[in-house]
Amino acid sequence: MRKALRIAVAQPRCVLHAVAANVEAHVELIRAARARVMVFPEMSLTGYELDADVVAPQDTRLDPIVAACAEVGTIALVGAPTPGPSIGILAVDHRGASVIYRKVYLHGSESDRFRSGEPAALEVDGWRLGLAICRDTGIAEHARRTAALDIDGYVACVVHSKEEAALHGERARDVATEYGVWAATAAFAGSTGGGFAQTSGHSGIWSATGELLAEAGPDPGEFACHTFEPGNRANCTARDVGTSKID
Repeated sequence: MRKALRIAVAQPRCVLHAVAANVEAHVELIRAARARVMVFPEMSLTGYELDADVVAPQDTRLDPIVAACAEVGTIALVGAPTPGPSIGILAVDHRGASVIYRKVYLHGSESDRFRSGEPAALEVDGWRLGLAICRDTGIAEHARRTAALDIDGYVACVVHSKEEAALHGERARDVATEYGVWAATAAFAGSTGGGFAQTSGHSGIWSATGELLAEAGPDPGEFACHTFEPGNRANCTARDVGTSKID
């Protein structure tokens, strides 16, 4: 039976290539948000560094995230270079970590190292979450193929420059209104490597009609939350909405 789903989008502080330090930042946010699903940006464990080492699901550096997820009942969707290698999403919960998605539409020098994946969805408490990483969200064919998986929400991990702060919101609204699903996008804030001296922040959650339900600010350490209640996927209602910041 479908349950109320509290989802959070997070903007962790990032130290380039420093997985252990970045894990600590993820843990702080997981404990603060206490969400059922917590979404982090593209390559959140390493920063957007295309030469970063692969993070395998069994990497013991992920253990603090596993413990935090067990403590608060969270499924954390974290970004990293994953085996393949691919630009991937690791789902972390009380049982450990697994690769659940690999970026489909690579661009630029990403394709020199990484392999692309296929559209995928994750089921949580009766909700089907379509998955995307950054450029995927701007490809109409990706949205079409993902929506065909009978999704309730479209969940994306991205990194955009400060000048592109409005971009992920535009893309989220396009998918939401086209397919009648809600959308949640976690974007980096601050510096994150790969030429991104300053990234966009403003991670957000949108309704199936394109209404902004919750939004973080421009700074690292912020997150935004929204709770979807069971019911018609196009008219999900909020039980609580909030934005918080870790100092």
